[in-house]
Amino acid sequence: MDYLVDFVIPFVGLSLGNHSFDFEVNNTFFEHFEYSEIKKGKANIEVNLERQERMLVFGFRIQGSVQVTCDRCLDLFDHPVNGHEQLIVKFGHERLEESEDVLMIPRTDYQIDLAPLIYEYINLLLPIRHVHPMNKNGEYACDPEVTRFITEIPEHEDTDPRWDALRGLTGNQNEES
Repeated sequence: MDYLVDFVIPFVGLSLGNHSFDFEVNNTFFEHFEYSEIKKGKANIEVNLERQERMLVFGFRIQGSVQVTCDRCLDLFDHPVNGHEQLIVKFGHERLEESEDVLMIPRTDYQIDLAPLIYEYINLLLPIRHVHPMNKNGEYACDPEVTRFITEIPEHEDTDPRWDALRGLTGNQNEES
């Protein structure tokens, strides 16, 4: 049985009004998404579905953490993911994404797969730059061996004559940049 089947909600049989669903994502969830930079994680997702006559309104509450690679030292660390998202699903003639939080689906659809939406929302909760959090001393908790290696790399002192000529245009010929 496919693991992601649990994230499909058949909305046709639901009465008008509010309905709640709870999902838990784990390592198996992230393995189903090819090229995912997240390989491990655990999060709880609470979904509130308000079924209306002509649309569905989803509210997502996400709490958990995922394992990402530090951009500074390339070590893995757990990054918290906590947030709220909303999705409005309208019924129409074709499948169309009207905006980032409004989706139109054909009237003939009877269910909606939340797995790709949950995956996207978790990724959007991550910062662009993944860096270990700071420790109690106010320093990043990166791998000390790697950071020591980076700080010991000598700076390259050769200059490119093309850049030297451009520095001359600004009138700052004596300044180093």
